[in-house]
Amino acid sequence: MNTKTFPNSQLYRTGYCAMFARRVSPSDLLAKMTSRQIHPIPLNRMEAEAVKAFGGNIEEELIPDLDIGDLHLSGLLTEEGPLLRAGTYGDWSYVIESEGSYLTKEELLESASSGTVAFSARLAETGSSWISYAEDGKILSSFDPLFPYQDYGQRPEVLEALTGYRESIDSGDRSESYENALRKIQQELNCVVPHEADAARMLAIRIRGC
Repeated sequence: MNTKTFPNSQLYRTGYCAMFARRVSPSDLLAKMTSRQIHPIPLNRMEAEAVKAFGGNIEEELIPDLDIGDLHLSGLLTEEGPLLRAGTYGDWSYVIESEGSYLTKEELLESASSGTVAFSARLAETGSSWISYAEDGKILSSFDPLFPYQDYGQRPEVLEALTGYRESIDSGDRSESYENALRKIQQELNCVVPHEADAARMLAIRIRGC
């Protein structure tokens, strides 16, 4: 397991879903994740976990550098709905959801890839995983890394030609298929994000009603 790059299961032990989009700002990427108006507040990883765990019952000592009033106004302290954080590294912005599967929705990846390219990666606490890749609003690849030749995208050959990820799966341990595929895709798309990038404050929103 590579714990030096983002995302990884050491950072999110109960699973995660991440989405990456090229040359899209973090705020614009978050806006594509919902049809509602957003009011992002910067949160680091620990603050986000505290907000998610305690919601409106959070105590000030848990988030001493944040204004609880601002958190309420932003909708972050609602006790339901996925909490999303978005940051940027190089040419790519990314959004992360701890646990949950909200970011796996096809329409979100299609929206994120409008006018650009985007991909998503999900690793559940159970170990199940999924990777999807889209260009300009069309999902070209969508597959379980354990079965990379069963691809449900419109043009699976595109991602394979760009990255050669199937060779990384075929030449490695089957139990590491997801990790090998994701790292190869990130490497070839110049989207290798260091794990510490996620620790800093990033724009955060909560999707209510989901």
